[in-house]
Amino acid sequence: MPQLHINPALIDWNGHQGLPRFDLVKDEDFAAAFDAAMEKHDAEIDAIAANPEPPTMENTIVALEIAGDELSRISALFWNKAGAHTNDVIQALERDIAPKMSRHYSRFSMNEVLFKRVDDLWAKRDTLGLSVEEGRVLERHWKGFVRSGAQLAKPEQERLAAISERLASLGAKFGQNVLADEKTWALVLTEEADLAGLPPFLREAMASAARDRGHEDGYAVTLSRSIIEPFLTFSERRDLREQAFRAWTARGANGGETDNLAIVRETLELRAERAKLLGYDSFAAFKLDNTMAKTPEAVNGLLMAVWEKARKRALEEEASLAGLIAEEGGNHEVMPWDWRHYAEKLRHRTFNFSESELKPYLQLEKIIEACFDVASRVFGISATEVKDVPAYHPDVRVFEIHDEDGTLKALFLGDYFARSSKRSGAWMSSFQSQHKLTLKNGAEGEIPIIYNVCNFAKPSAGKPALLSIDDARTLFHEFGHALHGMLSNVTYPSVAGTGVARDFVELPSQLYEHWLTVPEILQKYAIHVDTGAPMPKELLDKVLAARTFNAGFATVEFTSSALVDMAFHTRTSVEEPMKVQAEVLEGIGMPQSIVMRHATPHFQHVFSGDGYSAGYYSYMWSEVLDADAFAAFEEAGDAFDPVTARKLKNNIYSVGGSIDPEDAYKAFRGKLPDPEAMLRKKGLAMLEELSGSDA
Repeated sequence: MPQLHINPALIDWNGHQGLPRFDLVKDEDFAAAFDAAMEKHDAEIDAIAANPEPPTMENTIVALEIAGDELSRISALFWNKAGAHTNDVIQALERDIAPKMSRHYSRFSMNEVLFKRVDDLWAKRDTLGLSVEEGRVLERHWKGFVRSGAQLAKPEQERLAAISERLASLGAKFGQNVLADEKTWALVLTEEADLAGLPPFLREAMASAARDRGHEDGYAVTLSRSIIEPFLTFSERRDLREQAFRAWTARGANGGETDNLAIVRETLELRAERAKLLGYDSFAAFKLDNTMAKTPEAVNGLLMAVWEKARKRALEEEASLAGLIAEEGGNHEVMPWDWRHYAEKLRHRTFNFSESELKPYLQLEKIIEACFDVASRVFGISATEVKDVPAYHPDVRVFEIHDEDGTLKALFLGDYFARSSKRSGAWMSSFQSQHKLTLKNGAEGEIPIIYNVCNFAKPSAGKPALLSIDDARTLFHEFGHALHGMLSNVTYPSVAGTGVARDFVELPSQLYEHWLTVPEILQKYAIHVDTGAPMPKELLDKVLAARTFNAGFATVEFTSSALVDMAFHTRTSVEEPMKVQAEVLEGIGMPQSIVMRHATPHFQHVFSGDGYSAGYYSYMWSEVLDADAFAAFEEAGDAFDPVTARKLKNNIYSVGGSIDPEDAYKAFRGKLPDPEAMLRKKGLAMLEELSGSDA
């Protein structure tokens, strides 16, 4: 039987409170386990399809929801490792497993007999007496089949399956190439003159990175955001800033085996063909059909409305930086490797504080405590760290999350430090989603097991980790996603937690960022690393006053990336990707002093799988919602108003995809927000948080 080929630790999670026993799983276990679990899942699907009884929600939809549990568990463990702690063995398996999984799910979604059962239920859905959640789940399954080609003729189905398989391979390779470029590049500095301007916290992080690379006495500039961005901010050596910046922006475009340009072109060709097979004018139209935005026109309308305001602000900011350069005696234009450096100087002059002055007050440990405190005050949950529980890496921390009555609500794992085995950025994911269905082993539902991955610079042994304000926002952002998963209270796993429309999924995370800068939170948790003194009110006031500083730069960085993403996926013919990127940027008047936040060759949101393809805009779409959502607390006169918090929990964070996102938002706020009214009220202030997450 297939079961014999699976290491029990992969599927029988009997660690602390149901955690996987990560310490009992070996990389070599995955290949055979995937094969066996896919074979078992095939048998489960065949049994559902062959059921002689007429289709019902129970014998078809519920059966589909709980089928493949072993495959889901193995997949969760594997893809966690592929992203957060990979190696040569895992990467080789990833290149093999990604297309194999695509083939498996293509067989599943193109099972004619199974689709007929789902289609029969869909046709008579209005007579079944379904709850709102049941209706949403049925719709999700029916649309999933249709969007996977269930209604196509056999030849088109076979072509669609081949496209999906190839796209899976390309996405895996794209991400591996970016990681390889990040992992192999480092600028090791050994002379004091090369370190001019670098504050102690950055020197310490660079020394640690150098030691990790075998350089005991040097300081390494790496392509991790937690090092490259502060280096570009503080280094007085313009030549070294340019060298590091060019390496950072060249990821995935260095030629040779790790070059991603051919992958991008083929990916775009296959996505366009996939959309055409399914009857859509473009891949963007296909992706947006199941979102709040609905159409490419709606997305581009929002992006361009913001772009004009952001570009105007950015050009004003650039002029200020140019004036500062001239004042210092420089005779060069503002270039991308200059912006962060001179913006920091301008911020110091304008608001009389610097990032290096602020950073000692932002200890990682205290910001984690702040995250948990806000969650307790807004949502009534508490977190308890559990020591000596094995996780997938020694740096990973494990927490129990309890509800107000003491019930275990979820398990949370925090993985905070950068390492060469981890892809860049920050993200939330889950090992297990919440639901209330009875599983085949008799278990009555499951609690969520959620994890956050970040890439903060790891300090030397015994030293506390210090964050920038953007790092602290990232921590809050990702924990907002985690709360979306942990507070889930639905019946069906497919609509649990973050199982929502792509342009709604960022609302809980971006909204949660607002609580970081609530004055009483900073007063309590922004504690100086050496003296233990709270951040002085004078400095706190300056930080709050500077929240909109550099907003033009941050918004231009983001919006240009979103516009390029939409251009790629709305064009009817595929052109050379870098030509398209250049044409779009020229057409919108991209300032030469700013680059896209994610240039095409390393745009992992868009090309490492389908996740944010034709969907990068969703951070901004959700931001229209989150600014309005936090305004509900401001209108109540209390950032922790219990009535507003209860409505937020019950209508946004706990319902997942069990109801329509527009209905969910209106149940919380009474109406959908007006983007123009919000822009008029806040200018670009509501967009500044884009620089605080891996958006």
